[in-house]
Amino acid sequence: MRPSREQGQNRDTSYFVSTQTARRQPFFRHERWANLLSETIVHYDNIGYCLHAYVIMPDHVHLLVTPADSLEKAVQHFKGGFSFRARKEFAWKADIWQPGFTDHRIRDDEDWNRHIEYIRTNPIRARLAVGYPYVGFPSPNFPQGLKPRRLVEEQDVRAEARTLHAEARTLMLKPVPFMLKTVPFRLKAVPFEGKVLGLTQNSKGFIDDRFRQGSATSDAERGASF
Repeated sequence: MRPSREQGQNRDTSYFVSTQTARRQPFFRHERWANLLSETIVHYDNIGYCLHAYVIMPDHVHLLVTPADSLEKAVQHFKGGFSFRARKEFAWKADIWQPGFTDHRIRDDEDWNRHIEYIRTNPIRARLAVGYPYVGFPSPNFPQGLKPRRLVEEQDVRAEARTLHAEARTLMLKPVPFMLKTVPFRLKAVPFEGKVLGLTQNSKGFIDDRFRQGSATSDAERGASF
């Protein structure tokens, strides 16, 4: 179970946290290592976090905690504290942990109980020893700050109803634009189909005679005007 990291961690929220050893080495298969990690995790209870439940597996750890400050600092408390003590007591010089961790924010009482049960049955599923000693439930009760699933669902329904009501009011108040459709006017050009008459030799002579007569008449009229 490797839930993705969630944003907005704070001290008013509980988290299911998982972290692994470097290269998945089974350090905690050894009793001395497992006992030291268990002591370290319990030591920081009510210092870096409120410890609700935990289980130490051979190559990884699961915790259910409510951070005292940020979730990153809560995880750093037990990972850094254990690394310091392991180097001192076991003269260990190599890496112990993989960088980082995964977390899941607990949302309601059903989510809480599911992860409590996961921690309890993790050694059973892994077929470890009966009466596995490296699992603990210092504060397994559902935190007062979290809301039961029934209340969360009711709040979600009310929030959705308010959203739908607001959307309906927006639609009622939104003006409907008047759309005037413009019909383009198209002027169709009609080609001219007139017949151009050609001039014959006789008609050309007739026009020339008329032109000369018109010119002579104009000259006579101009002379008379003097």
